[in-house]
Amino acid sequence: MKYIKQLFVTAAIALFTTACDKDETGIDTEYPVIDANAPGTFPVQCSTVKRGEKFTFKAAFSDNMALGSYSLDIHHNFDHHTHSTEVSDCSTDPVKKPVNPFLLIKTFDIPESQKAYAAIQEIEVPADIDPGDYHFMIRLTDKEGWQTLRGISIKIQ
Repeated sequence: MKYIKQLFVTAAIALFTTACDKDETGIDTEYPVIDANAPGTFPVQCSTVKRGEKFTFKAAFSDNMALGSYSLDIHHNFDHHTHSTEVSDCSTDPVKKPVNPFLLIKTFDIPESQKAYAAIQEIEVPADIDPGDYHFMIRLTDKEGWQTLRGISIKIQ
């Protein structure tokens, strides 16, 4: 019986030690990165896009283990609310009530097991939307669920 107890304790210690080692090297605890300074990034803080035209969103993403998906959210900022992650401010139009604001919320998967990814998406801006101040939000999620948010201010003319 003493041998069985000793065997059980040894097995438990080995299992615990193995589990701890795996946690230290196998669990992702880092946020993914949106590189705001990558060449060709668009839009950037204070960019302008035009109604009735298309523009190409470009961004560079990376993660220490594996990326998952990204989401784009474009919504009006006619009330001058804030959640921008940029330091500089852009000039804003006077506060106004939206009549037909542009709203885009769309999620895109990133191919499996990518540590770096160049995101490119064509976005069409409808011709009949309200011009003015908008927020362009990028949410990058890695495979483990860690999320990084980048919010910038843009103007739609």
